[in-house]
Amino acid sequence: MPHRLLKFGFKKQYPEQRMFRSPEALRDEYDVVIIGGGGHGLAAAYYLAVDHGITNVAVLDKGYLGGGGTGRNTAIVRSNYLTPEGARFYQTSVELFQDLSRELDFNLFYSERGHFTLAHSPASLNTQRWRAEVNQHLGIDSKVVGPEFIQESVPELDITCGGHQAPIYGALYHPPGAIARHDAVAWAYARGADQRGAEIHQQTAVTDIEVRDGEVAGVHTDRGFIKTRKVLSAVAGWTTSLTAMVGLRTPLEIHPLQALVTEPLKPWLNHIVVSASLHLYVSQSSRGELVAGASLDPYELISMRSTLDFAEGLSGHMLDLFPCLGQINVMRQWAGLCDMTPDFSPIMGTTPVKGFYIDAGWGTWGFKATPVSGKTMASTIARDRDDELIGAFNLSRFGRFELVGEKGAASVGH
Repeated sequence: MPHRLLKFGFKKQYPEQRMFRSPEALRDEYDVVIIGGGGHGLAAAYYLAVDHGITNVAVLDKGYLGGGGTGRNTAIVRSNYLTPEGARFYQTSVELFQDLSRELDFNLFYSERGHFTLAHSPASLNTQRWRAEVNQHLGIDSKVVGPEFIQESVPELDITCGGHQAPIYGALYHPPGAIARHDAVAWAYARGADQRGAEIHQQTAVTDIEVRDGEVAGVHTDRGFIKTRKVLSAVAGWTTSLTAMVGLRTPLEIHPLQALVTEPLKPWLNHIVVSASLHLYVSQSSRGELVAGASLDPYELISMRSTLDFAEGLSGHMLDLFPCLGQINVMRQWAGLCDMTPDFSPIMGTTPVKGFYIDAGWGTWGFKATPVSGKTMASTIARDRDDELIGAFNLSRFGRFELVGEKGAASVGH
């Protein structure tokens, strides 16, 4: 045990400041109420203060900070998306992530690893070439590589998949692909927002959103009513319950998504490896654990229970790629909720209800968008018009049939 930590244990009073305040009571009125104390909601509160000077903000969460999708993902950061709109958006997020530890004065364990998206067929390899061309056109570091490059970079990988699956023809390689500590991101944004005046209220459930003449008038909670003219919904898998409160319809479907970690190992996997055909993505954390996930569960369900079927299926595919892991133990598994859109792109920005803003539709790619979603939603709320970077993601695109099709870059479920 570190000596400094041991000294803390023997002190009668905790010698460090708390990460953020815990206000005893809600104010009667706030300029902005953010529903959802995850990375996106906390980042929006932070950037409202930093970029726009709006500090009379309340962040409400019915549970605990970071207890939803923020704390239940595999923490991959990348920008090698398929559409120009998506690639620009996520590239901005990568650039924000790269300087985020310094800006927030908090170690986020941000680690660039290089991201391989494996292709198990000529058709899949053609899709990776398409993505590489879009990425390169936008100045994003991404290229197609052959089996030799993959094998040299990840020598433990079985290119033939043991004969149980189609062999690997090549991959899209994205050198800036990285991982970060997801809970550190949430807590750092919480501290930054709190230091600038925002209030964070955990264990505070929203029971209704009051709308008068088409405009937001306030929020009902289990701790009382709050007057406000601006509400941001940033609750991921629980979005449909909030949109129902204001009478909005969306095309969101909610599916569980599961992940697992193994026992800690000495560092050996220096890259992020993704297989669309096997519905598998894996990286090694700073603690040595292998963090792996798969595709969405095939049923619509608001549930965070994990299943044996997932663990068996994912473990089998892990062994197809890495037969050296046969004796490694799985330590724990979990599930989260994914709010999926038909085009695999988010729903962001203004809505037909004046003063109600939505940050949803993140499916399985929400963590990597934490900084950019917070920054663009803060801009949208402050100016009451969609930030230029998210204009294509507005809910109205479904009525205009102008979808932003990202399934080719997100088909593995992350």
